[in-house]
Order: sequence, then C-alpha cells, then structure tokens
Amino acid sequence: MKTNEKRVVMISVMGEVSHPLVRMPRLDGEGNAYYVPSVGGITYNFSLGDLAFKPYADHVEPDVSIKNKDRSENEALISLASIGNEAIVASGDGKGMKGFVIGKHGGIDHVLVHFPEKEKLSIGDKVLIKAWGQGLKILDHPEIGVYNIDPELFDKIFTENAGKIIAPTTTIVPGFMMGSGIGATNPAATDYDINTRDEHLVEEHGIDKIKIGDLVAIDNHDCRYGVGGYKEGFISVGVVVHSNCITTGHGPGVVVVLTGPKRSIEIIKSENANIKNFMGW
Repeated sequence: MKTNEKRVVMISVMGEVSHPLVRMPRLDGEGNAYYVPSVGGITYNFSLGDLAFKPYADHVEPDVSIKNKDRSENEALISLASIGNEAIVASGDGKGMKGFVIGKHGGIDHVLVHFPEKEKLSIGDKVLIKAWGQGLKILDHPEIGVYNIDPELFDKIFTENAGKIIAPTTTIVPGFMMGSGIGATNPAATDYDINTRDEHLVEEHGIDKIKIGDLVAIDNHDCRYGVGGYKEGFISVGVVVHSNCITTGHGPGVVVVLTGPKRSIEIIKSENANIKNFMGW
C-alpha cells in the first residue's frame, strides 16, 4: 500500500492535564437524574482496553485528559494530535514519562492519552505530543479519507488485498444508531457517539461489548467531508474513545480514522482489533 507518509509533517503540540468538569444532574431518556463523574482529569480505574460500558458515569474519558487553556492553541492540539502519536510528560513528578494518544473528545475538546504510570501525574502537568498523521493519504485510493491516525499505527492495522483496503474491526455499528456529533464539519478534530438509547439494539449488535481502543465500522456513513454523513454504499472505521453515556442521543464516542466507499474497503471482523494490540505496549 502506497501512502504519502514521508511527506506528512510531524509537529509539536502541547496541553496540560485537565481538571475534571461536573455536569450534574445528567438525565436519561426516562427522565431519571444521575449525579456521577463526567469528563476530564486522570481516571485511575478506567483505561485503554476496558469495556466502554464499565463506568457508572457519563462521558467518562479513559486514562489522562489534556487541554490547552488557550482556545486557538487547543484547536491546534485537538486537530493535529492523532491516535498512536507519542506523548511525553514535560513537567511534574512524571517528567520524561512517555505514552501515546488514544483519542480525542469533541465538544469538551480534550485529547486523551495513555500513560503506563498515570499515578505519577497531577492536574496541570504539561504534556508534549509529537503530532503526526493529519494529511496522510493512500495514493492509489484517493476516494478514501484518512484522519486522526499516526502513520506507523496505520501501517500496522490496515493492509491491502485485491485492490481493497482491509480493515479489522470488532463490531459493525448500523449507521442509524449514530447520534451526537453528526454534522460536525471537521472530522479531524472531534468524535461522534453511538446512540445507546435502545438497549435491545445495543445488545443485538454487540455494542455493549465494545472496549476503549476498539476499531469499529460504522455502516453507510461517509465522513470524508464532515462527520456522520449518512450515505449508502459507504463505510467509516473509527476508534472507541470514551465511555457510554447517560444522556439521550449519546454513547461511546468514536474517532474516525478511515472512511470511503465499500467497493474500496473490506471489513474483517476480529475480536483483537484494538489499538492496544497494535501499539506493542
């Protein structure tokens, strides 16, 4: 598979470990109120590889959430950071510790990072990311869009066979189940949620089994020029980045990494299709 990897720019972006934000109460589809944790901070007992439905919470972000306090600089942070990018702690007791980007969360505009010893980190610690990935193209497949993924990780996950890009995924999500985030104009700076309001559909399609870091396919969605454009004959592949949600219209968040026509992308079901298994950590 030929890509323009050698021409893709690697550039520094920086944020700091964010303080959690409170969103209380959170109302479910039946009008019940919940007083539970939500976005931001260092989440000690929820991490890459955990079930997205594990936390009794709303929109909880795994591992470490970072943000830049300057709005313009944070826009660059969330737009340029890509899943699989190296992250380095630049201050505090964990200075020098390395990790990698595992997602981004639109709306709150956090970048999510996995560190092996997150207990060493504190709110406000600075984190440098070697942002590399936006602009990546598959040269023989201009009809396919690639976003939000480190080129080295891309090469480990995706292969080509008989003129198609082979995409391993744990789950295929029907396009009609996608919710919050649809319509966002920049697929390089956000995620969008699987709508888990209907528990029977969630169980039927195995959505309740997905994990943070899983690669999932979203059927009949074209995300080349915006997030979540329903279009039959197209498919998008993304990475699960945050927990299930209480709020109606929301659920586990997905960051798109590959999107295009089904004639060019072949989905292969694999229970091992999680970025954790490709990163070598």
